[in-house]
Amino acid sequence: MIGALAAAVIGGGWLAWREIARFPPDTTPEGAYLRIAYAIGQGDVRGCFAYLEERAQHAAWTLRDYRGRASERVAAAYPEPERGRLIALYKAHAGAADAADVWAGEAERHGWVGRLRRDLSGIVRVETNGERATVETARGTRYAFRRRDNGIWGLATFTAELVAEAERAARDWDVVQRAATDYERAR
Repeated sequence: MIGALAAAVIGGGWLAWREIARFPPDTTPEGAYLRIAYAIGQGDVRGCFAYLEERAQHAAWTLRDYRGRASERVAAAYPEPERGRLIALYKAHAGAADAADVWAGEAERHGWVGRLRRDLSGIVRVETNGERATVETARGTRYAFRRRDNGIWGLATFTAELVAEAERAARDWDVVQRAATDYERAR
């Protein structure tokens, strides 16, 4: 029984490694794109996080951190019902284990996962211009990529929306902080 289980685990691991090993390196736009397509095909939205451009990754971390701090400050200083409303509003980001969870939540909420599932297909053309590249699929969809400092190409298509959400979280933190101070003074 244990031998069969071990053989299944080793066999499954070997098959997964064989699939990934056939990809071009992730230091090419094609390799990064194919890893995203593979992760989405496997239902692993979190797995795409490693292939987002750095600004998108930083935005996801920023969202998690600001929403977490804001939730803690609200819990400590705000009166009900405002406390409950804001904690519920910030819960998804504040309670995320890491930025990959934030990315997965945002990708679901904004419909990016559905878009990726519909649009990901074979690569027709890759246009590279310095640190930027565009991958055009067989379905005619174009995905923007940027080369990261570590040489891996990262998907840039959703960066602007993630950065905008992170900036909102930073502004919200300022408002929460001021209001919490006012609530504490009023006590």
